Amino acid sequence: MTFPLDLHLGHETISMHLLFETLAFFLGFRYFLYLRKKHPDPIPETHRIWIIIGATFGAFFFSRLVGALENPPTLLHSQHPLLYLYANKTIVGALLGGLLCVELTKKLLKEKQSSGDLFTYPLILAMIIGRIGCFTSGLTEETYGNPTSLFTGIDLGGGVRRHPVTIYEIVFLIILWLTLRTLESRKPLKSGYRFQYFMIAYLTFRFLLDFIKPHYSWAIGLSSIQLCCLLGLLYYKNTIWKIPETISITTIP
Repeated sequence: MTFPLDLHLGHETISMHLLFETLAFFLGFRYFLYLRKKHPDPIPETHRIWIIIGATFGAFFFSRLVGALENPPTLLHSQHPLLYLYANKTIVGALLGGLLCVELTKKLLKEKQSSGDLFTYPLILAMIIGRIGCFTSGLTEETYGNPTSLFTGIDLGGGVRRHPVTIYEIVFLIILWLTLRTLESRKPLKSGYRFQYFMIAYLTFRFLLDFIKPHYSWAIGLSSIQLCCLLGLLYYKNTIWKIPETISITTIP
């Protein structure tokens, strides 16, 4: 297997990463529409549209901002900082930026209902598909892990076996999806908790995952993404304290 994995059609070469990224957006949104049609949405149509707009803007802007800040020295010395800002992105920035802008949008609309639950499973689906695309990129994108001698190591290019962190993430997201479904099948979660548990689990996972990825570290030994994960977990501190109680309730036969 030679990376990056591209699709060759005659004289044309199609980026598998771009193909899967496009599929992630398309299928994720279609799944969102399906779930919204299947389950009554407590949020009015006009408010939901503005919430989607807010989430899209926040995800787009902050995914680039946090992505560019992954390596501040490179950003500072870039001859085209705006191009560098646009070209670099991260899902952690997208999730936290989307959350921030959605909350601001809801305050402006005076919307009290939780809006994240409906996004949770479509987000997980889109992230799984997107990570497949990242895997096909090999070393051309900074979504690879450190060298390893473990049996899970894969040569993503350069003749060095590395942690396939995208595969780790796909497996984690599938387990997280099944776990949330299992919890909800035993006892419905309170409104908003599905999304909050997803965010808590994913931010914790990404914080730990960055320890086996090459990255720029600040003076405290953590990457920009890890610092963002900690800020996100701090935002959900009240929910984190309630997790043991919720799990004990949902596991009672």
